[in-house]
Amino acid sequence: MSTAEVAGSSGDDGRTMTILEHLQELRTRLMISAIALVVGVSVSFYPLSTWVLEWLKRPAERKVENFHLIFTQPLEFWTTFFKVSLLTGLALAMPVILWQVLGYIGPGLTKTEKRWAYPIVAGASAMFVLGIAFAYYVEMPPALNFLLSSSGDIAEPFISVRAYVDFATRLMLVTGLVFETPLLVMGLAKVGVVNSRMLLKWWRLAIVGAFVISAIVTPSIDPITQTLVAGPMIVLYFLGIALAKLVEKSPIIPRA
Repeated sequence: MSTAEVAGSSGDDGRTMTILEHLQELRTRLMISAIALVVGVSVSFYPLSTWVLEWLKRPAERKVENFHLIFTQPLEFWTTFFKVSLLTGLALAMPVILWQVLGYIGPGLTKTEKRWAYPIVAGASAMFVLGIAFAYYVEMPPALNFLLSSSGDIAEPFISVRAYVDFATRLMLVTGLVFETPLLVMGLAKVGVVNSRMLLKWWRLAIVGAFVISAIVTPSIDPITQTLVAGPMIVLYFLGIALAKLVEKSPIIPRA
């Protein structure tokens, strides 16, 4: 029997697919995802990316009078602009990419796993967007107020566009990932790796770990930003414990 005839998982029509057919389907779905990304970046390049840059500036403009960004290198503005276009295009293409991922792995899942997979993906997407909104509306204003106003009359903020965009996008990305904590904890409990009682015993370590992680991943070393990242992480950890309690009695993977 050749390699191409080795059976894999079943397709949507119930027919068993060969490895070659799996690879062909994977190539097709990757191409669709890549095309969606290219279209998303093209659509976002102008004027959407300009609007996103203006949107990112607003929290700083509310804290500093006559705030404006500068660039000190010939390519700095355009590399930053392209980065914003790429991130915006990725956000626009994400529904298509997630649909392709689910379409590829879906036939290999059991009915029980499918019943959990789709809500978890939808929930993870919603929590990530919620984390970005939390970073923009809750974390950035006090963080920028501390960072841009603490110098008093000694110095004035004169910030490059690349440094500011890196700060803002990294803070939002980190917070978006932090908001995935409850679903991660729930997933680990669902497969039997952890349980709510174990997690509750680790609450002291979780609090210390939240501040350690926030100190590592936050884009600045000020205590305000680190606390604003660690705080939600702790709250979401305890929310994850509550979700773990709901699902741990019926794990997907049966215990030996």
